Amino acid sequence: MDSRISARALAASLGGWRTREPAYEALADGIRLLCLDNRLAPRTALPAERELATALQVSRSTVAAAYGSLRRTAHIASLRGSGSVTLPLGRRDSGRMPAADGMIDLQQASPPAWPGLAGIMSETAAQASGLISRVGYDVLGRIELREAIARRYTDRGIPTRPEEVLVTTGAQSAIHLVSSVLIGRGDRVLVETPTYPHAADALRRAGARLVGVPVTTDDGWDLDRAEQAFARTLPVMAYLMPDFQNPTGRSMSSREREVMLAAGERSGSVLVLDETTADLDIDLGHVAPGFETSEPGTVVRIGSLGKTVWGGLRLGWVRADGELIGRLVAARPAHDLGTPEFEQAIATRLIGQFDAIVRQRSELLRAGRDALIAALEQALPSWHLPAVHGGVSLWIELGAPLSSALVMQARSRGLLLSAGPRFSVEGGHERHLRVPFTGPPDEMARAASVLADAWASVRSGAPSSITEHAGAVI
Repeated sequence: MDSRISARALAASLGGWRTREPAYEALADGIRLLCLDNRLAPRTALPAERELATALQVSRSTVAAAYGSLRRTAHIASLRGSGSVTLPLGRRDSGRMPAADGMIDLQQASPPAWPGLAGIMSETAAQASGLISRVGYDVLGRIELREAIARRYTDRGIPTRPEEVLVTTGAQSAIHLVSSVLIGRGDRVLVETPTYPHAADALRRAGARLVGVPVTTDDGWDLDRAEQAFARTLPVMAYLMPDFQNPTGRSMSSREREVMLAAGERSGSVLVLDETTADLDIDLGHVAPGFETSEPGTVVRIGSLGKTVWGGLRLGWVRADGELIGRLVAARPAHDLGTPEFEQAIATRLIGQFDAIVRQRSELLRAGRDALIAALEQALPSWHLPAVHGGVSLWIELGAPLSSALVMQARSRGLLLSAGPRFSVEGGHERHLRVPFTGPPDEMARAASVLADAWASVRSGAPSSITEHAGAVI
């Protein structure tokens, strides 16, 4: 047992769990989803049956039956002296449900591979003899790729030298490396909420205490809260997604960028900007990158080819002040010994065609977004759909705190999604659902149909205490 969750905390995390009969299976499903979404960590002791029954206002036999169901599916085990304890997820399941044939998997908001990628791979493989002549252990990254990335930044209005770029095995690797260098145990880190959950996981693993600043689809970043958080907590680092933020799809205005930079500099924080979705513009148009007036060492930019080219091409980078790059290079061997040469050679070719790649991605994402919005407006007119001009997903307001229950119902109907609380820093977001629009239009229409069917089931089974406050919204 690594930790214990109280009955009150578990009840709050479950939200509107009672959405079908028998009640014990609805409760078991709710706890399973908390495990799958990594909101309930492995080896966590669950509350005693009587305590949870009191918190949920159900009978003890309902909780006992739910725990029995969870034991049968190997989500929990009963240990002498510890009660019921959650078990580690299966080797293949890191918080995601494997998709069976015919299922729609929208757990990962990533477009399919860029159509020209296979040709680039073939061209690169034809010159493999030149690649294998290299040593292969290079924690900084091959100079040709760093020069190409530096030119890309310079063209965006951010003058960059190759020595200010470090190549990594994807953006997640970059976040892990930067966090391990900048954060000490117990340091505060400012993050948006909702946010990219794997980044929050990396920050916590580095020892960070997260300080959430709200961002919404309609109003953007809560600048008053951000300035207060910077001033009061003096975070060593802030993790931000200024362009097409995941999951909200919102982009910072020029003023929001200016305020965030000024507040960060006053508090002495390093602003880590995740720009992995920055190039996924559909119809927003040019937005100045911002933060370019920062003091040396204040701003770190992270990019990758995962969203723009293919998630399976594990290549990312860090753009930072030369002094920090040196610290990252010194720390990297404890993480890995460099980025594979083959991927770097492919990426060098891709950067040379990046404008054409981005245009194709824009067209693909526009088709998916428009199809999804049209289908949802027809099938679920009561939901609040945000105006999204780029990125990979819609952050939908449901009108009732039933996101987790909806995800479980949709899963039983062949649609895999992540519930709103998965993107939360400090709890909540049960009234929201992230729906990626990275699939083809016909798949988006099918997803909307499944959601409409699942929502009707969830709404009809939800207690009146949940639905009565939503009024006509649901």
